Amino acid sequence: MRRIMKLSVALLLVLPISSARAQQLPADVDSMMHRLFASREFASQRFGPARWIENGTAYTTVERSAGGGSDIVRYETSSGDRSVLVAATSLVPQGDTAALSFDDYVWSPDNSKLLLFTNTEKVWRQNSRGDYWVLDRKSGRLQQLGGSAAEPSTLMYAKFSPDGSRVAYVMKGDLYVEQLSDGAITRLTSGADSLHVNGMSDWVYEEEFGLSDGFRWSPDGERIAFWHFDMTGVGTFLLINDTDSLYPFVIPIQYPKAGTTNSAVTAGVVPAEGGEVTWLELPGDPRADYLPWMEWAGEREVMIQRMNRKQNRTDVLLADVVTGQTRSLFAERDSAWVDLVGEVPKLDGGDEFLWTSERDGWRHAYRINRASGTTARVTAGDFDVISVAHVDEKGGWLYYIASPDAPAQRFLYRTRLNGRGSPERVTPGAAGGSHSYSISPDARWALHSWSDFDTPSVTELVSLPSHRAVRTLVANDTLKARVAPFVASKGTFFRVPVANGVELDGWMIRPTDFDSTRQYPLLMYVYGEPAGQTARDVWMGTTRLWYQALADRGYIVASVDNRGTPAPRGRAWRKVIYGAVGELSSAEQADAVRALTRTRGYIDSTRVAIWGWSGGGTSTLNAMFRYPDVYQVGMSVAPVPDQRLYDTIYQERYMGTPQENLDGYKRGSPIWHAKGLEGELLVVHGSGDDNVHYQGTERLVNQLVELGKQVDLMVYPNRSHCICEGQGTSLNVYSLLTRYLLTHLEAGGR
Repeated sequence: MRRIMKLSVALLLVLPISSARAQQLPADVDSMMHRLFASREFASQRFGPARWIENGTAYTTVERSAGGGSDIVRYETSSGDRSVLVAATSLVPQGDTAALSFDDYVWSPDNSKLLLFTNTEKVWRQNSRGDYWVLDRKSGRLQQLGGSAAEPSTLMYAKFSPDGSRVAYVMKGDLYVEQLSDGAITRLTSGADSLHVNGMSDWVYEEEFGLSDGFRWSPDGERIAFWHFDMTGVGTFLLINDTDSLYPFVIPIQYPKAGTTNSAVTAGVVPAEGGEVTWLELPGDPRADYLPWMEWAGEREVMIQRMNRKQNRTDVLLADVVTGQTRSLFAERDSAWVDLVGEVPKLDGGDEFLWTSERDGWRHAYRINRASGTTARVTAGDFDVISVAHVDEKGGWLYYIASPDAPAQRFLYRTRLNGRGSPERVTPGAAGGSHSYSISPDARWALHSWSDFDTPSVTELVSLPSHRAVRTLVANDTLKARVAPFVASKGTFFRVPVANGVELDGWMIRPTDFDSTRQYPLLMYVYGEPAGQTARDVWMGTTRLWYQALADRGYIVASVDNRGTPAPRGRAWRKVIYGAVGELSSAEQADAVRALTRTRGYIDSTRVAIWGWSGGGTSTLNAMFRYPDVYQVGMSVAPVPDQRLYDTIYQERYMGTPQENLDGYKRGSPIWHAKGLEGELLVVHGSGDDNVHYQGTERLVNQLVELGKQVDLMVYPNRSHCICEGQGTSLNVYSLLTRYLLTHLEAGGR
């Protein structure tokens, strides 16, 4: 009954789009949509993937071979001398005529062997399953891992042992080690099935903690530490595929929704030669607590981050891998939530390690003594360390990304590892935009990429700490020339005041022929949740050009970051929304629009639209339902109308559980405010979305029908959260959004 009723509703409510479709896109707009989303005319040239070798004296990258396939090329860092290290002709399997096409490559520690990841398949967000091949450069032998019984595309996360003689990998949920000299395979774990896996993670850990590769070699290669997931008791979500066979079939996913049962996660250590597993004696309940990070802290100890379910406390533990016993090193606490520290560099031969914390109100780096757990500050000041870029222990420097004065930008800084002295900005002072770095092991060089709002990315080799440009690796000159006519009207950044003396950062794009004496409609792009920042001075690719195309039809396009987004503006800025996601964000977004229309006479307050994807789709719904006096049109893509339908780790991190904060979940979820809808609303969703389930949109449609509210609905069959699978899909999505905006929000200055 549920399917029939919802299908009828969908067919009824999609009719307004049919009438809009009769009003086709203007020919010039349609042509631009095809150029942006159905061609590679504006694709960026990319560099890499690059790997530093020999402590930074050289690096390798991938380049197309004249005879077909790809060569792996070596460049001398200082001179730029080029040589082909592995020719594509070396990567032709016996009996084949074409070289392997690979997605990624890894060198063995001594660079004598090459590991290639090929024939990959998508598992949730990433292509993490495929085939692995190893090339022995000395002998020229090219061998496929997994043995003759391995099925195609079934190996995951293959890694060389520290001495390069073996490779460990996961196959069908169990761990294996393969000896490269003779191909002998040792199975290290057993018992894997659809609900029990070793050396890999479940859906929610991969999505929210970034943990998918679930095992680690010991420094001496004698043991492997690994995660074990027991998913029994986790709710099964069934994705329904209606189109790929004569009869529909279901795809089951163990997906823990907020307040429900999590996987039981444990950690073990197994000899690399095979044998009994030593299970680590971790305190707490494996279903109530999280183990988001683990790494070797020596040949006999493993360091583990254990986080409670509320995610407001992280305990750092050291485990003896022989006895399994653990001891607590130190704990990080927060009244809201504690951010995962995804990398913990070792210092002083492992006697100390580097930690990032918001304990003083800003995210800073600290040295933690391994024996005592005492802390010593490395960075200080009223700014956030956005990320650690490199630890130069020999030189005594910590390199990190920060932007103390401009939250939209990103720059490289360095500070003495002993915490003395003031921070030094390494990125040249005149530079704007956003900068990223891959720093060589010896800290003498960096692969530096930068872009800004109107400039495509450039990659160059720079020397450190002078930041002298040695050579340009990717200039993107062709792309720059192609986009120049479209970005002649530069984007501008601003701050806008809202309630309580708060100022929000934002950007704005105006028509090329902008006339300040006229009033234009406003399109706001929103995300608004803790997982993303939109007000960034960085090249957005075709999205930037799409916004300009809309602007040149007569719209102002803008975006602001409300509090609660991950801008580098301090702990209080980010965590003020704890327990109330959706409330403050929607209020501040509406206040920002009011302030913009009040202070900028060229914006028409009677013509305002808002759009967003994922969390931004949710924010769009909250805007339309709560502030119908502000917004006339909304376009919500892949939203979460009811926070109770999203996963445990993300939603509970910011809201607690529904059991303890049900009122907060209702106040923040747009479905409970749907009666406020007055304007035109388009909702877009992929029916195969394993992340933000189409279930939520169906429930929202039912609620709107019950309330007598009209909504336009577009469903993309079997598409995931990106709504990008299948030929023509991206073009269709953005053409739909463009057509809807042009149809329901009058363009042009008045």
